[in-house]
Amino acid sequence: MIRSVTVYCSSSREIKPAYLAVAHELGHAIASAGWKLVYGGNYLGSMAALADGARSANGAVIGITPRLMVGKGYDDKHCSELIVVDDMRQRKALLEARGDAFIAMPGGLGTLEELSEVIVGRLLKYHDKPIVILNIDGFYDPLLAFIEQGIKEKFVKPRARELYFIATSVPAAIAHLHHPPAATALQPRSATIDPS
Repeated sequence: MIRSVTVYCSSSREIKPAYLAVAHELGHAIASAGWKLVYGGNYLGSMAALADGARSANGAVIGITPRLMVGKGYDDKHCSELIVVDDMRQRKALLEARGDAFIAMPGGLGTLEELSEVIVGRLLKYHDKPIVILNIDGFYDPLLAFIEQGIKEKFVKPRARELYFIATSVPAAIAHLHHPPAATALQPRSATIDPS
């Protein structure tokens, strides 16, 4: 049963407005589904748009941010609950623990690290929480191609494809989470990737 969704996304203030619009839409959709939003706790970039989207639907917003970010004044002071941790490792651990499902929006190296960690965690059966990669405008196509290359060269097991769901829109991501992971785990991957 999903009660909260952890979203990994960017704090960059230089990204295209289209990504901010999707972040706001996603936050609103999570709250409208009755789920709490768990996210990185900073009021910048996609993070701010995401949290504002959830608040626009009267949703609960749980932010988890390192003390370093608070010192710089980046923390989201409007969170329902703001958890301040000592470092990035603690932040990642709590983001994973507090979410019943994960959605990775387009983001940078931090988002990539967080996404990789929850995928590997599911592969090793440390958790069985659903993972959605929100592949807006083909942003994640290179990563998906990398995984397919890893499968081809025997670095990655083919069952890795079953660990996550590729959504190209917010409604598709939310619809996936409304179904038990076992029922949707074998959905086809992105059609733009050649699995051979």
